[in-house]
Amino acid sequence: MSLPTPRWWYVRPPAHGGAQGRSAPALRLLLRPVSWVWAWATARRIARATPVDPGAPVISVGNLTVGGSGKTPVARELLCVLRAHGVDAFALSRGYGGRQAGPLRVDPERHTAAAVGDEPLLLARDAPTIVARDRPAGARLAAAQGAEALVLDDGHQNPSLAKALSLIVVDGETRQDEWPFGDGAVFPAGPLREPLAAGLRRADAVVILLPADLDAPDPDLLRLFRGRPVLVARLEPAQPPPAGPQLGFAGVAKPWKVARALKAAGCELVDFAPFPDHAAFREADLRFLSARAEALGAGLVTTEKDWARLPPDWRARVTPWPVRARFLDEAQLLDLLRGAVQSL
Repeated sequence: MSLPTPRWWYVRPPAHGGAQGRSAPALRLLLRPVSWVWAWATARRIARATPVDPGAPVISVGNLTVGGSGKTPVARELLCVLRAHGVDAFALSRGYGGRQAGPLRVDPERHTAAAVGDEPLLLARDAPTIVARDRPAGARLAAAQGAEALVLDDGHQNPSLAKALSLIVVDGETRQDEWPFGDGAVFPAGPLREPLAAGLRRADAVVILLPADLDAPDPDLLRLFRGRPVLVARLEPAQPPPAGPQLGFAGVAKPWKVARALKAAGCELVDFAPFPDHAAFREADLRFLSARAEALGAGLVTTEKDWARLPPDWRARVTPWPVRARFLDEAQLLDLLRGAVQSL
């Protein structure tokens, strides 16, 4: 069973104006030894790997935290940009949460989130998508099917493929005492998958993903990435939220951001229910949400990713609210992509 993301992971540290008293220091200290083992194991795995060239350039879209940065919207936008410029780009995903090991090509009309994972279903709306727990096998399948470039979703800590371009996506939300890396602790004492400096060394560029209502990245955040290109993208609604009172729910890494984004987009949000990341919605959960919404005279709204995990008989009762990542300087993005993809 997955657990909710600890909010204290993301408390802005005192060095950046945060309040140390809210950072759960006792629990952090208790978990530090486990985080050291985690960081050591990650570094060892990466150092021992021999990356494979699959025959098509790999553009890795990853992050340094365990979730909530917005890497899948960024991967979708990269696929759209590449394909709009004549590159037959495929998505490659591990298929987290799905039972299929692959390699297989996702058919959004036939496959379910339980089979291939929720994120591949979203990626498959924009481009051919391969699911494979063995990433080299998946990459070879994509190349055999004509892929001219591969967008590897969540690939920064996976060293099995040679990468033509490595992008890390960083959550640009730094308001209300929030900081994307917390106090710099590695999982489970904090949100980082590996130490910040180690992850940055393997990155060619950083994508800061801003919420729609934040004007610019925090200068303190930008200073962390000196010496690397920084691209700024904005998470924007692809359509307005549904009209009238709404009860929102989401099973993502940072569900509180979904509630904030809905309100910022003008949604009349009367209540919101957070679930753990990639939550499998039970019939009892959905009946509770439906009864609560009926009592409030509200509709039900959730993210596209959560909607993909709903049982088919519930989808007509819930409105999916899509968002997209839009790069503020597409010319800068294209320059980076041209360095990786010869056919662009």
